[in-house]
Amino acid sequence: MEPGEHLDLLLEAIAADGDGFRRLLAGDAAGARGPLTEAAGHYRRSWEAAPPRSYGRLVGMLKSAVIGGEGAGAAAYVRSQLGDECDSPTSCYAVAIAALAEGDDALAARAAEGMLAGDPAFRRAAEAIIALAARDGGGYSAALDAIVADFAARDAHLTGVAIADTAVMLETLATPRGMARRPASPLVPAVAA
Repeated sequence: MEPGEHLDLLLEAIAADGDGFRRLLAGDAAGARGPLTEAAGHYRRSWEAAPPRSYGRLVGMLKSAVIGGEGAGAAAYVRSQLGDECDSPTSCYAVAIAALAEGDDALAARAAEGMLAGDPAFRRAAEAIIALAARDGGGYSAALDAIVADFAARDAHLTGVAIADTAVMLETLATPRGMARRPASPLVPAVAA
């Protein structure tokens, strides 16, 4: 790969995410899958070409893949890259989401504990993951509300699309656990199961 190509791939991933998110918000969950799968692929290639410890690309890949219905494959890839260990809030986020997608709630909770050292957005996501792993509906509901409120208060979103992608991803993971809340927010569109 050429120097800087990982940045081009990252920008392509963000653009594909934006396309998928616009489709989700328009009620076209099936049509969103293609762009979200494309985004996950770009994030993965960007990770493979990026400097070491560029864990945000793995988190982006997981979000896109989970929302797009391809979470299992992305989770297996992240686990092959990071194993069960993490050493930063971002790497812990990747491990926690991969573990949730694979149904390893004990690992998800342990990794989410490592997210608590991050900024407030990481802490809110960690609280939601810990609650999902513990099957704590009240804790999950409170954490999800805090995540949606944070996204609603933002002036700008990474993809240029006003969507609470973290909440959408978590709701996707909560659905097979029977814990999805379906918040009444325009920032959290429905995703096909």
